Amino acid sequence: MKTKMKKVKLYDTTLRDGAQGENVSFSLEDKLRIAQKLDALGIHYIEGGWPGSNPKDAGFFKEVKKIALKNAQVTAFGSTRRARQKAEQDNNIKHLLKAETEVITIFGKSWDFQVSDILRVGLEENLMMISDSVSYLKKQGRRVFYDAEHFFDGFCANKDYALKTLAVAQDAGADYIVLCETNGGMISSEIAKIVAYVKSKIKISLGIHTHNDCGMAVSNAITAVEQGCVQVQGTINGYGERCGNADLCVIIPNLKLKLGIDCISDENLKKLAETAHYIAEIANMIPQNNQPFVGKSAFAHKGGVHIDGVIKNAKSYEQIEPGLVGNRRRFLLSELSGKTNILVKAKELNLDLNKNDPQTKKILELLQDLENQGYQFEAAGSSFELLMNKAMGKYKDFFKLENFSIVIEKKGKEITSKASVQIRVNEAKKHSTADGDGPVNALDNALRKALTDFYPVLAEMHLSDFKVRVLNAKEGTAAKVRVLIQSQDKRDTWDSVGVSENIIEASWQALRDSMEYKLWKEKVVRYKPQAASREML
Repeated sequence: MKTKMKKVKLYDTTLRDGAQGENVSFSLEDKLRIAQKLDALGIHYIEGGWPGSNPKDAGFFKEVKKIALKNAQVTAFGSTRRARQKAEQDNNIKHLLKAETEVITIFGKSWDFQVSDILRVGLEENLMMISDSVSYLKKQGRRVFYDAEHFFDGFCANKDYALKTLAVAQDAGADYIVLCETNGGMISSEIAKIVAYVKSKIKISLGIHTHNDCGMAVSNAITAVEQGCVQVQGTINGYGERCGNADLCVIIPNLKLKLGIDCISDENLKKLAETAHYIAEIANMIPQNNQPFVGKSAFAHKGGVHIDGVIKNAKSYEQIEPGLVGNRRRFLLSELSGKTNILVKAKELNLDLNKNDPQTKKILELLQDLENQGYQFEAAGSSFELLMNKAMGKYKDFFKLENFSIVIEKKGKEITSKASVQIRVNEAKKHSTADGDGPVNALDNALRKALTDFYPVLAEMHLSDFKVRVLNAKEGTAAKVRVLIQSQDKRDTWDSVGVSENIIEASWQALRDSMEYKLWKEKVVRYKPQAASREML
């Protein structure tokens, strides 16, 4: 049940904590683009990085000043001063001030074990490090958020000392104290008790920062909010060190739609799925289909009973309306599909079909025949959408393949692949060659090179995943294979399929569909050389 609560501020650390995740790396330009996207979503605070730790982060704070953000404040992140050093002389503190952000976030140790064994300083010295750093930054006119690192482990090990670290930050003038569940090992019932206790002792605003090592990051963050935290830190798509940070794409709709907490506007909530995908694209990470709320499969239905229920009343198998978070409902098709599934898919694609239409039976038989051959349209919706439109005479190819050839050469330890492709677009022909890391990559590069002169929009897309499955392994090297390709652009992902005894031919089929679908969904004008008029979709 929704309970109207005070506002919660959203603090995004994708650019710093998220960038510490395995295989995640952002350029300076990437960071600036992500910051603008987070601002458009309505995030309140964007942690830009650790100034002084590397040239890229220093460059970010310089360049982001040139961008007029509408909703967010950029924060600089760093640590307390070093031991036995004045705050004003500490290089880390100097770099934080040099970033010229209104808000500065600093972290300090709350766990006595960390103080003695990692920092290797006395417990009293650690308290002074926290107090001096917060006090000095406040005197310089900054708002200061104090991140109490390892707070929950520290509380369990030595409650009195952990609370002292918060008290000195409070007394030094911190604007927020953020309780950090750094190791990700707590469960929500523990979080609830500890936050409630801290709330009774600390009078300034509390925030929460959780990690996902036990799969509890989102639950722990929301539990902390229910106990009184009014700032939530996390990352888009849960990117972060080890198992990641709390996923803001899951936290935001739970706060907004389940708890009735004011964190972003209804209009901005509709941007959530697109924002999640956009940042995955920049991070060069494959979006997780089963990600709650924003994943491609979050509102996908396959079972006949489920589809029937959703058609009658969507809330029978959906917790929210997909459009609230910018997602959409999908009905998956397979050889188990009946006419109802075909009709539902046709309606979704704005195709005029009815149960008694001969085309409905024709499409169903075609689907079942192709899946019997090894095609899998459940995981390749774009190929099926093209198939449906072709079967109904609604689709005309954007290009035709004349021929392709691939040469693979091994010299010593080095293997090279070169593809040659000739395509025809109406009466115009184009031949191109390209190298690649393998035969399929070379074919993809050559096809894209040939087509971009006719259709420049193809430069926006790239292949993000490639899967091969052997369908009849007993046939050995003559076995039929199914190739599934996932493609991405800045707004969307789509999947295409190909099946053949020849893996290159199967790959070609999937590649062709992936590019055809990009052109189809973008409603691209079909190329006509020297045409007086152009055919629009």
